[in-house]
Amino acid sequence: MTEGRSLYDLTYEELEDVIKGWGHPAYRARQIWEWVYVKLAGDFASMTNLPKELRRQLAETFSLAPLHLLTEAVSTDKRTRKGLFRLRGNETVETVLMFYDKRRTLCISSQVGCGMGCPFCATGLSGFRRNLSTGEIVGQVLYYARWLADPLAGGEEAAPVPRPTRVTNVVFMGMGEPMANYDRGWKAIRILTDKRGFNLGARRITVSTVGLVPGILRMAEEDLQVKLAVSLHAAEDELRNWLVPINRRYPLAELMDAVRTYIRRTGRRVTFEYALMRDINDRPEHARALIRRLKGVLAHVNLIPLNPVEGSPFQPSTRRTTVRFARMLEDAGIPVTVRLRRGLDINAGCGQLRRHVLQGGQEGEKREGEITGVRG
Repeated sequence: MTEGRSLYDLTYEELEDVIKGWGHPAYRARQIWEWVYVKLAGDFASMTNLPKELRRQLAETFSLAPLHLLTEAVSTDKRTRKGLFRLRGNETVETVLMFYDKRRTLCISSQVGCGMGCPFCATGLSGFRRNLSTGEIVGQVLYYARWLADPLAGGEEAAPVPRPTRVTNVVFMGMGEPMANYDRGWKAIRILTDKRGFNLGARRITVSTVGLVPGILRMAEEDLQVKLAVSLHAAEDELRNWLVPINRRYPLAELMDAVRTYIRRTGRRVTFEYALMRDINDRPEHARALIRRLKGVLAHVNLIPLNPVEGSPFQPSTRRTTVRFARMLEDAGIPVTVRLRRGLDINAGCGQLRRHVLQGGQEGEKREGEITGVRG
């Protein structure tokens, strides 16, 4: 892995400034941008319509490999692939690719570890290490974009549905709290949505937060129609203080005020993620509290069957309890879905593969059979 600055750290305008500063015409930046984000080039040598001198300057200054695949787990049904990537400084981070009939969704990370301290989350248990750079965030997307574009990647058996060719959706729901790395994350979003390059629709991107109010209010002012998701997990402060400790700083009343401000300014619906945990937040009184909290809010509830961390006291709710909880919300007029569980056999929940490797699991190989959980 090259240790030079990642080219993915640059916006188009920043790249153009660099190219002009080297004495090359500005149109060369457009050519490089197309090589990187349209043709998905993985090296500068392949950019054959560029002068050799420019390719040399690029190779000496920038890297197109801000991360390196350390190990990958593939679910038995081939519909979930989870990569553990090594970053500079020997840190590691996870990315999950999920196949649906019409969507190829990437769940990407924004931090190494997480400082939010949610006790049921494998990432939270590992603590916070550092923020990812913009290039490291973009690099996760481009790695799997290249994999999808390569018809031979992983062999014929790797495609569980008719061979897809590109990433259709990106969710910031992996390791870390996106709002705590706001500037770099949003720069990555602007790079990925740039129509001259990767051209991912803003509405196909979702940013999930445990409830950092300043970030929600900043997002309300952005000009891109990126979706907001809030990891709620409890509708009363006493319980949420335990499950989502940042609630002590931004309690539910303040959080919901920020959400209403976001809805008023953007006109967009907010998704509330709610991980169901047996005998902790899944009883009828918890459903009634959630109904009261979301009354009159333009919202959708995504119920998440918890996939527990090994050795954790937090266990998933039963199917019967999950159905009862969902029905109570539906009867109250609150839109609700139960998230389709993916990669159960490969520890697909954020932080779980990293935790396995740090605790002495195998590195540098593809593993089949193990993945899922939820972030805080």
